[in-house]
Amino acid sequence: MNPDPTRVPLRAVTREVDTIEDAVACAAPADPLVWSRRGDTLVGGGAAAHFPGSDPAATAQWWRRVSAAAEIDDPVGLPGTGLVAFGALPFDPRSARTGGLIVPSVIVGRRGDRSWVTRIGETGVPTLPPATPYGPHWSATLGPGTLTPAGYQTAVRAALDAIARGDVGKVVLARDLAGSAPAASDLRRLVRALATAYPDTWTFAVAGLIGASPETLVTVSGGTVTTRVLAGTAARGADADEDTAASLRLATSAKDLDEHQYAVHSVLTALRPFTNALVAAEEPFALKLPNVWHLATDAEGTLDAASSALDLVGALHPTAAVAGTPTAAARELIGRLEPFDRGCYSGPVGWIDANGDGEWAIALRCAQFGPSGPGERIPVVAHAGAGIVAGSDPETEMLETRVKFRPVVDALA
Repeated sequence: MNPDPTRVPLRAVTREVDTIEDAVACAAPADPLVWSRRGDTLVGGGAAAHFPGSDPAATAQWWRRVSAAAEIDDPVGLPGTGLVAFGALPFDPRSARTGGLIVPSVIVGRRGDRSWVTRIGETGVPTLPPATPYGPHWSATLGPGTLTPAGYQTAVRAALDAIARGDVGKVVLARDLAGSAPAASDLRRLVRALATAYPDTWTFAVAGLIGASPETLVTVSGGTVTTRVLAGTAARGADADEDTAASLRLATSAKDLDEHQYAVHSVLTALRPFTNALVAAEEPFALKLPNVWHLATDAEGTLDAASSALDLVGALHPTAAVAGTPTAAARELIGRLEPFDRGCYSGPVGWIDANGDGEWAIALRCAQFGPSGPGERIPVVAHAGAGIVAGSDPETEMLETRVKFRPVVDALA
């Protein structure tokens, strides 16, 4: 691994290859590095460079220096080719779990019907690494964590008291589940299961954090910035009529619409200093996922020339959708009411290239694996949260977290 790619420049060489049907099979079974949506996939292996950090601004500065020094040979020119880093950052920079950027030594990519291989930090023409057969099927169980369902409702009541005092307008409270997976589990199976069940989400595996997030934090492509804000949730109905009724209740719920507007306002306020012609839909739409309905609003703008996707990540995180508003007060309240470290749950996860383009989501519907010793079961922790505003009902909010746990819990089972 290059100890200082700002002084010893990285060399990235990309070449197109025949269509890769299952790029995830090229990932490391015990520690996959994957980013996927609707079949478009990036898979990394090895480490040409690594920047450990929790501060998005410092991470963006490091990547800017690395990219400026790098030598890039990329005749393919698709999103995800050339010099690319995968990243995950913690929800709170004070977290004991350090995030950062990983620059793989090899990247296998697919977008549409085109595939490629990138070698970073090595000489010679890149070749497709061999796929590794999937290990046996495995399952894991999750049970109550530090904050039980009853304890979560107590925390929600405390949050409602803080809202009534005027300390915050909204706060997002999470609870946890904990368990373990068999030793030497092939974690690619979980990645593939989530990508298959939730193709419209961002499926990711970075540093043991594996999930399928429905929420785009920000994407940058050729100077165009797009984001999708999700806030306000309802469980899917048992049949077509119940499902339609659930969607309608969500779309007309004053509580959910208020929560959604908090989130939209925080995103637009954060993006405006970095963009031109930023526009958002006036009304949210109901986004249908296999297990829930979400209120969603899309926004789009033009990035100024001096900024990158990571600069926007730093400006946006944490959004009102995962922290609350005002941000500082909500974060402080979360620290008092949540008896655990969120780690990278609800933090930014994604990738960035040498041009500053990239795709970043909020790490939701996910679980953190490991670390564990040789032959030991792998510890697993999952989190899910709900936005608390005036009028929230503690039991209803707890049930909302149960619905949000379902993608990971079902896939692990």
